[in-house]
Amino acid sequence: MSNPLSGVRVLEVAAWTFVPAAGAVLADWGADVIKVEHPETGDPQRGLVAMGLIPGGPNAVNYIMEQPNRGKRSIGLDISTDAGRDLLYRLAETSDVFLTSFLPSVRQRLRVDVEHIRAINPDIVYARGTGQGAHGDDRDKPGYDGSVYWGRGGVGSALMPSDSRYPIGGRPAFGDLAGGMAIAGGIAAALVQRANSGKAPIVDVSLLGLAMWQLSPDIVASGLYGGDPMPKFGRSASPNPLVGSYRTSDDRFITLMMLQADRFWSEFCTLVGRPELIDDPRFADGASRFANREECVAIFDEMFAGRTYAEWKETLAGLSGAWAPVQLASELVDDPQVAANGYLARVSREDGQEYDLVANPVQMDEQADELRAAPGHGEHTDEILLGLGLDWDAIIAHKESGAVL
Repeated sequence: MSNPLSGVRVLEVAAWTFVPAAGAVLADWGADVIKVEHPETGDPQRGLVAMGLIPGGPNAVNYIMEQPNRGKRSIGLDISTDAGRDLLYRLAETSDVFLTSFLPSVRQRLRVDVEHIRAINPDIVYARGTGQGAHGDDRDKPGYDGSVYWGRGGVGSALMPSDSRYPIGGRPAFGDLAGGMAIAGGIAAALVQRANSGKAPIVDVSLLGLAMWQLSPDIVASGLYGGDPMPKFGRSASPNPLVGSYRTSDDRFITLMMLQADRFWSEFCTLVGRPELIDDPRFADGASRFANREECVAIFDEMFAGRTYAEWKETLAGLSGAWAPVQLASELVDDPQVAANGYLARVSREDGQEYDLVANPVQMDEQADELRAAPGHGEHTDEILLGLGLDWDAIIAHKESGAVL
């Protein structure tokens, strides 16, 4: 296992998935990530089990908590109190990164904004994940994956099918998890800058900026030509019939992605048992296929509907052009390519229960990361406080005051 961030300490004051996902990636890379949680409530995502939103009962694996919090240490700390904040500052003194998802007004109220933390440790990398960005009238407005990434950021609208009456809805934490990778990458770059120049930068990533990055072709084209110039074709009018998804006889889908259609046309028609289409004047070249694309798509629809998903996977196995079965999430668990690359990692809870978490997509030296389960609420409070030099009498006094868990 490669640990490029071994020796780096990250102090995470964040909740939900977006920013904590960055902490998980940094922990995967070997950093010591200390997750600060309120002594009573903890990260709000811990409550999803009690609310019945996680199947399996009170002892279920809270997967929505586990995925973005694996490998960390948790301290229960009430930073709204003077004693709790003082302990946070002491942790900041020995940390390389301060990572937060709190809004500007909350950071100011709790006195954990840039100026407060830099007064304690001027060399710390201060990283913040926000909904709408660090500037502007809406900088203090709450922002979540569903409202900013899918909504304001335009992703839901851009992906909306032409025949749909509503924007497409996202999967849980879809933008959050991509944003967490962006924050982790920004922090890694900031640590390099600090090492090279001696100056620790502030790192900002927002869900709005992330959405725009992922929609940059649409946005740049709109700026150049006005309106929404990126064309949206219905399935039957796809400009290239070798790009698109086709339904099999058992209601599964095969996706073709052969952008250089002329290159693969003959091979594809031969493999699927339709060699007569190779020289059919309606489809003989790209221009002809474009002019007759609806007829070509109709032929393919009928053709793919004549065999099962499994049969098509076998038929297309030798095709040199790009294609893929449209898999279910449950099928990825058993995908041999996933296993070969270590994209799922087995972890164990203290009670002995074992389960898989998804590794972050970055690997060092071709090695898959070894993951550790997410910590329990305040699991490492005593350990961390002892590491700060507090004795047991001081720790007990803080517990009695409610400053720590």
